[in-house]
Amino acid sequence: MNKSDAITSGSNTAIAVAKLRKMIFAGELGAGTDHLESELADRLGMSRTPIREALLRLEAQGLVEVRPRKGARIKPLSPTDMAEIYDILTELESLAAAKAAARNLSDADLSTLTMAIRDMESALNNNDREAWAAADDTFHLALTELSGSARIVQISAMLADQVRRARMVTLHMRPTPTKSNDDHSQVLDAIRRGDADAARTIHRAHRLAAKDILLDLLQRHRLSSI
Repeated sequence: MNKSDAITSGSNTAIAVAKLRKMIFAGELGAGTDHLESELADRLGMSRTPIREALLRLEAQGLVEVRPRKGARIKPLSPTDMAEIYDILTELESLAAAKAAARNLSDADLSTLTMAIRDMESALNNNDREAWAAADDTFHLALTELSGSARIVQISAMLADQVRRARMVTLHMRPTPTKSNDDHSQVLDAIRRGDADAARTIHRAHRLAAKDILLDLLQRHRLSSI
């Protein structure tokens, strides 16, 4: 394979990853369903090689289980799984908030958090839950990046992917997330003034409240797996 072929292969794999992730989060590839490489290749109009490589990446992210000669199974997540994932993600992101607060960050450094909060408020004003969810994702990713720890970013991203699938299922079931927006603003204020303890405490309470809302929705709507 020459350099040009390698670049093309890598690009096609990245495209396949993005499309498959979107299909998983949208429920087009449902939890617990099995899919052959050839089927997915036909659906995406791609060859099997980038599909195979994309599935291995998605397996590393905890979204699928690749089985030899059987294709890939979209991993279902139970409420118990979600509780465990949220507990771990809560501690990681709360640590990230504390680390960010200790770094004496400038307003320019915090601009992504600021803009994400504005976008969330705008989305709620327009009753656009999908836009709110996208801005919320931006906030949480930026928060982990501001920790300065590549490991926190990497592990949190993997867990957030699994949370995202559950949240998209329950997005229109949950109450209007105005409290969530207020929490984000308080976390940002704590980081801006360099109060690591407050940043950690506020964010931890925020994530635990989100966990309670999600688990309650899964129970009330009898969603045993997602």
